[in-house]
Amino acid sequence: MAFQTLRARWVSFLGTVVALVLGVAQVAAMGVLIMTMLDLPDRPVERFARAPAVVQPTDPTWDSAQHDLGIRSLPAAQGVSDELRDKVAATGDTVVDRAFYAQVEGGPADQVGHPWPVARFGGYRLVDGDAPAGAKEIVVPSDRARTGERVTVLTASGVARYTVSGTVSPVDWEDAVFFTEEEAARLSPRIESLVALGPLADVRAAVGDGAAVLTGQDRHKADASEAEDRETLDNTITLVPVMASVAGTTAIFVVASTFAFAVIQRRREVALLRAVGATPRQVRKMVRNEALIVGFFASAIGAVLGLFGAQLLADMLIAMDISPAWFTVEPSLHWTVLAPLVAAFLVGLVVAVGGAAAAARRAGGIQPIEALREAAVDDTGVTRGRALLGAAALIGGVGWTAWIAVASPGTVLSPTVYVVSLMVPVLAAAVLAPLVVGPLVKLLMLPFRGAKGPTAMLVRESALTSRRRTAATAAPVLLTVGLAFSLLAATDSLGAARDNGLQNRVASQYALAPDGTPGISPEVAAKVAAIDGVHVAAPILTTVYTKDEDRYDENDGLVVDPDALKRTMNLDIVEGSLDDLDENSTAVADLWGMDVGETLAVDMADGQSVELRVVATYKALRGEDVAYLPQRFAPTALYARDGLARRAYISLDRDADHAAVTAEIRKAVAGSGAVFMTRDELVASESAYARHLTEVRQRSTALIIMAFCFIAILNTLLMATADRRRDLAVLRMAGATPRQVLRFFVAESLLVSAVGVALALAATAVNLTGLWGALLQLFGATPIVVPYVIVLGVAVVSTLLAVTGTVLPVGAALRARAAQFVGSRE
Repeated sequence: MAFQTLRARWVSFLGTVVALVLGVAQVAAMGVLIMTMLDLPDRPVERFARAPAVVQPTDPTWDSAQHDLGIRSLPAAQGVSDELRDKVAATGDTVVDRAFYAQVEGGPADQVGHPWPVARFGGYRLVDGDAPAGAKEIVVPSDRARTGERVTVLTASGVARYTVSGTVSPVDWEDAVFFTEEEAARLSPRIESLVALGPLADVRAAVGDGAAVLTGQDRHKADASEAEDRETLDNTITLVPVMASVAGTTAIFVVASTFAFAVIQRRREVALLRAVGATPRQVRKMVRNEALIVGFFASAIGAVLGLFGAQLLADMLIAMDISPAWFTVEPSLHWTVLAPLVAAFLVGLVVAVGGAAAAARRAGGIQPIEALREAAVDDTGVTRGRALLGAAALIGGVGWTAWIAVASPGTVLSPTVYVVSLMVPVLAAAVLAPLVVGPLVKLLMLPFRGAKGPTAMLVRESALTSRRRTAATAAPVLLTVGLAFSLLAATDSLGAARDNGLQNRVASQYALAPDGTPGISPEVAAKVAAIDGVHVAAPILTTVYTKDEDRYDENDGLVVDPDALKRTMNLDIVEGSLDDLDENSTAVADLWGMDVGETLAVDMADGQSVELRVVATYKALRGEDVAYLPQRFAPTALYARDGLARRAYISLDRDADHAAVTAEIRKAVAGSGAVFMTRDELVASESAYARHLTEVRQRSTALIIMAFCFIAILNTLLMATADRRRDLAVLRMAGATPRQVLRFFVAESLLVSAVGVALALAATAVNLTGLWGALLQLFGATPIVVPYVIVLGVAVVSTLLAVTGTVLPVGAALRARAAQFVGSRE
């Protein structure tokens, strides 16, 4: 019977198959992508491909995946000690490698400097000229400059002119500038690693436990691309589960609703089976078998599509600069590919059976006479189970949002968690839809009560007498508009709040920002500060290490002059005063949990251990909690990071001639890798950088959700309308013309879309109310930003798809009836 039913009502089940195939494909693609990252192919060794062994300081407990790119462990920050270098040198020839910021003017921001002797181990070869022999000579790739040319090189030590003594063939894994050993040591006192050419056993014995001896494939750990790839893969690992959870939940919800709707459409068949003696158990068994058959084939097709869709998803992430360009998904029989495919297949079966069983249980449990009556008119009553489920959804949606707004406002700062949180009110609205669709339809139809003709009345009564159908067809519109609205509005509002917070923190009138460089040289900032009437605060980024039992915690530190800090920044001081900052004190964020007067014991990146007195605490968000340090720690920045300031804040004396002074500043920074701008321009550039990853995460998730939901809208309306041939026949028998019939169904689809949009607006209002409360605690009064144009576009597209899903089957049915009529006349 299950097979015969599927053959007879294939149109109704076609929509279910489509929804299930797409849902399983979506889950499978994301699953394959996640699992592939657990078994990535080995990347080729780059910088030390021709080195027999590389000695590099390491921390066995360090997991780079848990830290931002650029943060080093304490042993890595300190680099190779002189003592270790001497021990390794005693085993045989040893080449010292240093890696530091060195950018030829006009070159890429990630250019790196090295001493010339290490070049040969990366496959570099001179194609012209000679190796650098003097302090002011360098070797660069042949596509950067010509031999004999004088070029400007930007480093943390400042801006200097060098002569190109020779050029090397470019490589695709780094853009390097090579200096003499002595000049490299001056620019970077930190030794990155050693190339040991002596006997490997002797090298290992000399190194002991003080560092790692890298050989074979392990030498890739010394490549800069190792950390960069790790960051991009971490971004992928962070983003894809969020996308999978949100899009997967949406897909499962739509698939279950579609299957349940397909069963609801078949109440007449179920009623007839009950009337001829079928037991409730037999009805449920038949529907379960139908679900298993449909679920098996649809899930199998979806899993295959997901296997090939995984690479499409990877390509999308690569295009958005989230995943590395070399990341590919290869179809294979490996467990990392088969496991997510099998899991997606099983999810599809469970969703199909669960979606069908919920509706079948209700149909199978009624008396035959009641079933026949229900087949004629949709039951508009609310069952106790539905009422309890609706109440739970309402309490859960509102309660969860209220908890974020009041008790956990920091949740909105974590895209990984908050994107999932936004789904709760939207899904709650979908659960509540059958309960509120009646009052909502009456409210939406109020403006049309005086309309001429029967269309408005027929549309109103049709929706009211088939509330479950109305709610089921409105659900995809609700999910599409609600999730897109919530995600996009939350993204824009959070960005605006961050902008407002930065605007309030910066008290200076002007600023310097990097111009095609990773930062600003302290020498450039000092040059600007030497101009009369100018005060500059150029915080240099470093790292402070605090001991927590048997491990170290790493936190950002900013080295800055206290007087300049007070003049250019409006820190929200919680306790103490910045006036007390001196060479042996610090100001820390309140998140650190320290009180004024306490002693902060830290290890610095260059190896010195110090104790600093806390003289002030200030209010800060997670990610912005840094320690402000005295100027004597500036040299540590060359060990911890690159020795550059990320920005510089500039204030002018009140009696200064702004036009003359700003002109002098622009002249001073010309060609230095810094650009002079106003405070507002700085805030705009900072916000654009800070928003990028958050926007990519949330907008890409919204894109996938909308793509699936758009298909679900078209699919559900096609199912719903194709099954209403009886309604179409009744209208035609009552005298309605084909145009009037089409007008009726289009009007009804517009009403269904309006119901979905109204519920989406209600769910979004709950989300944005919670967001407003959270932002109020974090940033103070801040507006909610709504991307009206995009949201309106999503709503319009959803409505057009709903209308299309109605017009296509109605038009086909009208043409079929016309053909039958002509045939009977003949």
